[in-house]
Amino acid sequence: MAASAFFFALMAGLAKVAGSVVPLFEIVFARSFVVAVLAGAALLKSGRGFRGAETRLLLLRGLLGFGALSCFYYAVVHLPLADATVIHFTNPVYTAFIAAMVLGERIGVSEAVLGVFSLGGVVMVARPALIFGGTNMLAPGAVLVGLCGALFSASAYVTVRRLRREPPTLVVFYFATVCTLLSLPLLVLHPALPEPHMWLVLLGVGIATYLGQWFITWGFRLERAGRASAVGYLQIVFAAGWGWLLFHEVPDLWTWLGAGVIVGSTLLLVRLHPIR
Repeated sequence: MAASAFFFALMAGLAKVAGSVVPLFEIVFARSFVVAVLAGAALLKSGRGFRGAETRLLLLRGLLGFGALSCFYYAVVHLPLADATVIHFTNPVYTAFIAAMVLGERIGVSEAVLGVFSLGGVVMVARPALIFGGTNMLAPGAVLVGLCGALFSASAYVTVRRLRREPPTLVVFYFATVCTLLSLPLLVLHPALPEPHMWLVLLGVGIATYLGQWFITWGFRLERAGRASAVGYLQIVFAAGWGWLLFHEVPDLWTWLGAGVIVGSTLLLVRLHPIR
């Protein structure tokens, strides 16, 4: 799980590097295409094939994942890396609420209060001028897009919970393939030929994503979900490190306080509303 957090943070850092010169959907396409090829090769090697028992849910997961990925990359490009990552990590709270509505999982008053606290953490990170004053607030539009990405991500995770009969590699393959096909026409509308070194950065985005997904799959197989999820929050720390190394971004006190509120609320939520 620590390795997955490292590679997901690296993926976000490389996407931010690419986003300075490459259109958004070119990053989405490159990332998705590389992952689709790697996942497809793994399926062929295993002899599993590409047919799924629940094709509609697999396609829905891909559609929701496309929305989550597009919003997250937009937030990464337009916000400090650590802040974008913190905002994205509100998705476990939304997952619990969406699962309650869609899957009928029980959720109580304590969980609702923790959800409110988590949003309070987002306010600390965003630092809206109406509350905090000053000029160090984050771009409201980018924060909103980041929150939309977290909601899409939560919806995708709930869909994955319905896909327990499907092997993880097949779910990843459909997700990446749908994102590749959806981003291709948007890429054609705004084509841009990257510099040679930028091709390596885009390839790195895809490879880091695949490694992150590979390690997180094994992490959830080897450890209880609650403890595994807790280790996954190292991604915030790694994102802050990449932000400092690559972009000279230094998270301020409000970012760390907001991250603490969001992480604490989510960990308590996992204890009250365990993943099974």
